[in-house]
Amino acid sequence: MNAVPAEVPAVPALKAAARVLVAGVGNIFLRDDGFGPEVAQQLASDSRLSGSKVRVVDYGIRGMHLAYDLLDGVEVLVLVDAVPAEENGERTGSPAGSVRVMGIRSEHLDGRAALDPHGMNPAAVLGRLRTLGGELPTTYVVGCVPADVSEGIGLSDPVSAAVPGAVSAVVSLLARHVLVNPSFTA
Repeated sequence: MNAVPAEVPAVPALKAAARVLVAGVGNIFLRDDGFGPEVAQQLASDSRLSGSKVRVVDYGIRGMHLAYDLLDGVEVLVLVDAVPAEENGERTGSPAGSVRVMGIRSEHLDGRAALDPHGMNPAAVLGRLRTLGGELPTTYVVGCVPADVSEGIGLSDPVSAAVPGAVSAVVSLLARHVLVNPSFTA
């Protein structure tokens, strides 16, 4: 996925019936690549989201499943994943455990990227939506710079410590787009 400026464009709040999807992606068997699924699990049990129109799913490495769910009429997508420590091929100096929030637009994606039915490449999934008959919804990535993506289960200490901050970042994005129960706070 091509990195975009950390500045997230303001988008008008959607109606109460907005269809919002929070997608945790990553391979839990590659240590910090399991960041997205861990954040999704935390959000799925977050009482602030009960009664909202937010659907939280741990997609793991099921890219086609995510693609088909996006074709079902999602208006806002928050993708949670491990992200590289560089932007446009240059190291940003972001240490492991840094949380980044990025707005994604269709011009950031390659519509020719190969879609792997047995894996997860978020850039390919989003880039190929149009060829599958869909449109890219308002999309954000809440990402964390990994420390260790070697084989193994469990997040490294810096990435594990970043999970609460990522949950807060997702909740803040959701507060901009969704009318939720009165106890919902960013």
